[in-house]
Amino acid sequence: MANEKKRDYYEVLGVEKSASDAELKKAYRKLAMKYHPDQNPGDKAAEERFKEVNEAYEVLSDPEKKARYDQYGFAGVDPNFNPGFTGGEGGFGFGDLGDIFGDFFSGFSGFGGGSSARRNAPQKGQNIMAQVEITFEEAAFGVEKEVTVGVVEDCSKCHGTGCANGASPETCSTCHGTGTVRTTRQTAFGTFTQQTACPKCGGTGTIIQDPCPTCRGKGKVRRNKKLSVQIPAGIDDGQSVRIRGEGNVGSNGGPRGDLLVTVSVRRHELFQRDGANVLCQMPISFTQAALGADIEVPTLDGKVRYHIPEGTQTGTTFRLKGKGMYYVGYKTRGDQYVTVVVQTPANLTKEQKELLRKLESPDEEDAHPKRKGFFEKLKDGDF
Repeated sequence: MANEKKRDYYEVLGVEKSASDAELKKAYRKLAMKYHPDQNPGDKAAEERFKEVNEAYEVLSDPEKKARYDQYGFAGVDPNFNPGFTGGEGGFGFGDLGDIFGDFFSGFSGFGGGSSARRNAPQKGQNIMAQVEITFEEAAFGVEKEVTVGVVEDCSKCHGTGCANGASPETCSTCHGTGTVRTTRQTAFGTFTQQTACPKCGGTGTIIQDPCPTCRGKGKVRRNKKLSVQIPAGIDDGQSVRIRGEGNVGSNGGPRGDLLVTVSVRRHELFQRDGANVLCQMPISFTQAALGADIEVPTLDGKVRYHIPEGTQTGTTFRLKGKGMYYVGYKTRGDQYVTVVVQTPANLTKEQKELLRKLESPDEEDAHPKRKGFFEKLKDGDF
């Protein structure tokens, strides 16, 4: 492609000239996935767009090349302008472009690096995601939930071949089944070799002459699938359960991906969670706090009786051992902590007020050492 026919690299990626490295990478990943030959078999226009996106990011992701491009345009990144490539037989120095995809494209080699991995090698299927909402009690003790997910499967009509009438794909005569082709050119700086997707088969290594009408030659279809998922006891909000082998089907004999089910735990009216412990507040009357009482405390296992000693102050916390959440994967549990809140009497009758006043004896400070100590510090200025 002649320089005068090229589009501006920033325009190709759809970013501003001031875009950060993260913004460049995000834009590149999105476009590369959209136009990758594996996603658009036989689409020549998509293949050309993929090459264009690849070339733009190769320049703009390299600080030196980007600086030359910003100053001189396309001439600044021409090999004859400045030897900025990594010479020799290994190909262009494209850095870590393949790392952007992780395992999205296993054996990805369309960037001209030295990788010799076959594009049609076995690839693990993509993981799929699902979300399920459960109650606080279900999180505490575990529960089985049914989820419906969209999953990619081999086409049942052609059994994953992509061919109609029981035929099989033919080996591509251009790449001989490897899915890649190499181009070599001589420059003043040495020999450069670039490995790209085969233009004839789009990187699959095979040609389908009579496509299956059900999957349109892709060999795969998407369908909804119901699965039962065992949520373990003690799981917390936002955690996920991995179901291995229930994701999308792999390619070229590769294993299936996994299903990741993220759990959302509904808020409870009485309980809060602190790790494996459960917290709650328990209102008690003024009389119960003063005289002591046996009260019924709600727990995840139901109500239990607990004795409140006389003279209990508001904010006092009691521990119920082993009444908390399970530790995931273990049979042991955390504890429940109950904080009592003393309810101050309101709307008292005249007689009730008189009784309370009688409690305010001259020795009131002796009856409440904390109160006495507070006023002593206040008087002495020791605070």
